Amino acid sequence: MKQPPAIVIQLIHIEGPLKGEIQEFNQPEIFIGRSATCQVCFPKDLAIVSRVHARIVRDGNRFMLMDQSSNGTFVNGKQVKEAILRDGDVLLFAEGGPKVSFLTQTMEGTADVADSVQPAAISIPIAPAPIRVASPPPVPMPPPEQLVGAPQAVSVSPISPSPPPAQHLGDIPIQQVKKPLVVQYGPTLKSYNSLPVTIGSGAQCDFRLNHPAVFERHAQIFYYQEQYWIKDLTGKNLVQINGRGVEDQGVLEPDHRLSLSAQGPDFRFLGGGRLAEIEVVAPEESQTSPHQEGGDASPGSSQGNTIKQIGAMMKKMLKR
Repeated sequence: MKQPPAIVIQLIHIEGPLKGEIQEFNQPEIFIGRSATCQVCFPKDLAIVSRVHARIVRDGNRFMLMDQSSNGTFVNGKQVKEAILRDGDVLLFAEGGPKVSFLTQTMEGTADVADSVQPAAISIPIAPAPIRVASPPPVPMPPPEQLVGAPQAVSVSPISPSPPPAQHLGDIPIQQVKKPLVVQYGPTLKSYNSLPVTIGSGAQCDFRLNHPAVFERHAQIFYYQEQYWIKDLTGKNLVQINGRGVEDQGVLEPDHRLSLSAQGPDFRFLGGGRLAEIEVVAPEESQTSPHQEGGDASPGSSQGNTIKQIGAMMKKMLKR
């Protein structure tokens, strides 16, 4: 029997006094408010938030948000007294109050010895066909009279070692596996529980990007042999890892820079299936007047003022 999965809650603060922070919890109950006893503790002078404003309670593999405030708690813009939370839900504690994004990460428990021999429920790579090596012709034995004295050396050709496996494995079978992926792009933060995930500007894509350099079906992130991979769907070798084209597909390692094209957008792979947009600071940004800082960014632009509003969150994610 496997142990119950360990689920870690991540609360990413989008707005409020803790903006930019990412808090992780594994307790069965999390209290949120101004009280010093709360795990999520807001400043005492933030009167709009109650001392114990809300709590998150684990029920099996589900999480329930319970409001205990006088000014209300909202999930995705709707006021609730109780609600089952899902990955990507945005929680607001009172109108105009702090705003956080709710995410979970599941880590499977260890299995008993009897279970350890069972195959994992993931895609199994197809083994290559066996290579038949022709046996060398038999070496003729010397006449008996020549066996007396020092043995004669027999010349045998050395066997060439097998070349190391290449990073690009050609046509890798992409199958659906249960692995997490979290993508942050501008103010958008989306999470997925299974791969592959298709990225592009088209309506049929799992993660839509409104960017002039992004194709309708641009790239696909998948999982193979315990690693995250990116596949270029453009046919034009546009996707780059650390400035080099991936040709067909390439492995994503922690701290890799992923560019969907030479014109962007650019992401940092943080490991554990997390992609965070890399903020590009425009030269003229320093000349922006203070009253423009709250303006909307142009669609898909990583240089807009909307990105500045979540700059602290991105820096925090990149440190992880």
